[in-house]
Amino acid sequence: MAKKQCEFLANKLFHAIAPSLEEQWVNITNQKREISLQASQTKQGVILALAAYGSWGVAPMYFKLIDSLSSLDILMHRIIWSVITLIILILAMQQWGKVREAIKSKKLLASLFFTGFLLAGNWFLFIWAVNNDHLLDASLGYYINPLLNVLLGFLFLGERLRPMQMFAVASALFGVILLIISYGKFPWIALVLAFSFGIYGLLRKKIPVESAPGLLIESTMLLPIALLYWPLFASDSATMINNNMNLNLILLCAGIVTTFPLVCFNAAAKRIQYSTLGFFQYIAPSMMFLLAVGLYGEPLDHARLITFGFVWFGLLIFSWDSWRTYRKNKKNSAA
Repeated sequence: MAKKQCEFLANKLFHAIAPSLEEQWVNITNQKREISLQASQTKQGVILALAAYGSWGVAPMYFKLIDSLSSLDILMHRIIWSVITLIILILAMQQWGKVREAIKSKKLLASLFFTGFLLAGNWFLFIWAVNNDHLLDASLGYYINPLLNVLLGFLFLGERLRPMQMFAVASALFGVILLIISYGKFPWIALVLAFSFGIYGLLRKKIPVESAPGLLIESTMLLPIALLYWPLFASDSATMINNNMNLNLILLCAGIVTTFPLVCFNAAAKRIQYSTLGFFQYIAPSMMFLLAVGLYGEPLDHARLITFGFVWFGLLIFSWDSWRTYRKNKKNSAA
């Protein structure tokens, strides 16, 4: 009798505890899955960010190849060939349904219309700066932009920085301040580039549309203006009628040069924190800085050289902290 009572009590205790243990196990499993997914998303975001900013870093070399055309002519080609490139890309990725879904929303279309014109303005000013020997101004703008991204992430996205990240930002900020002081004038080109692209990136992060479909809609909204410009205002070289084959092939590549880094950037913005994404952008202006000084002969003084050192020191600290955090998350995921 006592044995049966013990078995009864044990069975009752098991059934009382089992659901709680099962619930805890499910929670632990879900937490591990979430950490693993977050680590995977971060890794993808890092690769995409490197691809985007590395491409932007060498973009001035492309525009120097066609500096015989005006900035508006080049902008026209960027828009037209970007639309064609994106249509091919979206068909290959089978994302046409996402485009149809996005254009059903008037609110989304209005947002993408605004971001599209922000982007076009940024494109135009960058082209003008590169082809009028202001590549260092453009480089300064893209040095400032990551700091602006950190500020925007703090103000609008509720993001916080770890102590080592704050130290890295402070180092880069000091370097950028030195660069501004060394200019001796108000750097309007740099600030317009920084703010236009910073606000564009923030808005695109909050707009619920995938990178390639969103960019196609933005570019298509600009397409009527580009097509109207072609017969009315484009130069003879821009019309592609009397050009040699090499120049026309270079112009056709404007679609790839434009869309590849932007698709990578928008995809990265969906996967990693905006402040983290901002610091990757130091890759592009550093490459531009080296091109301006080493290839195109723009003067390098001591202040700019010191700035370069502070910026890369900040990037080194930030990258080390991000890698350490990534390894920690990966270790927790495997535990």
